Amino acid sequence: MNELLLQDELATNDLGKRIANILLESDFSSVEIHLNGNLGTGKTFLVQSILRNSGWSNSVKSPTYTLCEEYEFNNMLFLHIDLYRTNEAEDILIFDLDRKTSGKKIIIIEWPERLTEPRLFDMKINLEHQEKSRMVSFEVKSNLFLSLVANNV
Repeated sequence: MNELLLQDELATNDLGKRIANILLESDFSSVEIHLNGNLGTGKTFLVQSILRNSGWSNSVKSPTYTLCEEYEFNNMLFLHIDLYRTNEAEDILIFDLDRKTSGKKIIIIEWPERLTEPRLFDMKINLEHQEKSRMVSFEVKSNLFLSLVANNV
């Protein structure tokens, strides 16, 4: 597992930009990223950064209360899911995560440990509070993100 220390929001935005570049430049049909971390570790901020650096120019809402926010643009469908406030296994079924799309589909799930049925992921990002920073560790299961961790993150 590779680690990276993020000193501030600028560093988190840089990580989001690097992930967005991989998503934009790669040829894939579907990718799933899982985000783990306590409240306030920057999971939603990282997703906002990925979206903005992928070309989304409108507002980015946290799915804390809606459970899922969808963004369709540039032949991509982003599904940003936050399972913090759910205990129902059926809740995730309503998002139809396995639906077909004509372009790229990016699924990002916060609090994936709340899933009763584990899902396969391409990359898991764990964020931890440090004194004035965040420690980020990566578990990569797909070649798509190998360059991110191969470059010493």
